[in-house]
Amino acid sequence: MKNLPRVISAFVCITIACTINAQIGKRFPSEKKIVKDPVTGVMLTFLTSTPAGDSKIYQTHNQWTSDGRWLIFRSNRVKGEAMAVNEETGEMVQVTEGGYTGMLNIARHSMKLYFMRNIMDTATKKILAPVQLVEVDLEKLFADSKANRLKPADAYQRICGTTPAEIGAGGDMALDADERRAYFRVSKDEAARHLPSEATIEKSFGPRNMGAGPSGIAMMDLKTGETRHVISVGFQVGHIQANPWQPGEIVFCWETGGKSPQRTWTVMANGSGLRPLYPEAPYEWVTHEAIIAKDEVAIAIMGHRKIPGTTTQTEPGTAVSGANPGQETDWGPSGTREKPTGLAIVNLRTREMTIAGQTDSGSGLWHVSGSPDGKWAVGDDFARNIYLIDRHTREMTLLSTGHKTTAADHPHPTVSPDGTKIQIQSAMLSADNRSMNICIIPIPQKTKK
Repeated sequence: MKNLPRVISAFVCITIACTINAQIGKRFPSEKKIVKDPVTGVMLTFLTSTPAGDSKIYQTHNQWTSDGRWLIFRSNRVKGEAMAVNEETGEMVQVTEGGYTGMLNIARHSMKLYFMRNIMDTATKKILAPVQLVEVDLEKLFADSKANRLKPADAYQRICGTTPAEIGAGGDMALDADERRAYFRVSKDEAARHLPSEATIEKSFGPRNMGAGPSGIAMMDLKTGETRHVISVGFQVGHIQANPWQPGEIVFCWETGGKSPQRTWTVMANGSGLRPLYPEAPYEWVTHEAIIAKDEVAIAIMGHRKIPGTTTQTEPGTAVSGANPGQETDWGPSGTREKPTGLAIVNLRTREMTIAGQTDSGSGLWHVSGSPDGKWAVGDDFARNIYLIDRHTREMTLLSTGHKTTAADHPHPTVSPDGTKIQIQSAMLSADNRSMNICIIPIPQKTKK
């Protein structure tokens, strides 16, 4: 597939949508606070503590820079731009200029950040179909920011390439383990052009009217800017992630906003090997898959719905929102505890699945993660509690609570690459009970094996 000219700024009517007075490298003072969890006694480190619209990167993706010193997150401190916070000092640095769209991708082997950026027609103020993929040199940026010798943005940001307008590239992006390729979603029209003739085009599934196909994944070579189609499927693609330890291996989902007929999928970058990651039954509600090790993916098999016919059954047709979502009867006969549920680990090679743990009651574990060394699994629940599971002993520990069901989003726990701590987003400190901050929970020394 031919790529558009990489220097798209040559067209006088086109510019990057940028934020006024939003200089890359701008520093912000520390807001770091240490707070004792009032229930568990665990000491929580809040790296941000003011209501500035903070949110962490989704738990399917890396959170820490390769040197282990900085976390990158989304924030409204500078609207439309990403921030980094130094875990030791609490100092913050703006790490983008000109905006970004979709997922932030932090490299694991180099001090680089990758993301997509929309292009705007300045005459009409409309976003155009091509999208730029941008690389940020974080090492150079942090050094110049600390020394107060900042240069123009293009000294730190490199345009890797621009996607062809006709493919309708989206911001659901993943960085390959070799840091040479990035994967992203394409439009229905582009997916249809590559869809096998025998494929079934699915309709929407569930009460959110999502999930209809076709959809697809494409990739870009980050050195040459060349794009190539990877796969088309008959349903809506979501949560694209690349295996950080195995180049060319992709995991994605059938996105419906809730229960899918078959949630988890995997495929290789050359389009081969497409298959369900965990083949699920109609009674299983599988969600929030996350690659946690070279051969392992954590998934949540939900146990959040009442068993039909029991005395605690939710009344038919009742839709419970807020802290207890997913109760609509339109989702079908799934998500109850008549069958095994919990935080499950799927092996990409053997295809075996084991359940690491489950809460005694309530929603069960919802957003899940784990340590690459195979020692730990972690999950949150509808009440925003954070649970740690020792995968060797199956012992489950409540690590932290009090993160408020009124929060703007869920905690989305992610275990650090070294397996010593967990990052979440939390409204614990928020006066409005909604705005969130970046928080680190240590894995207690007494539990480590």
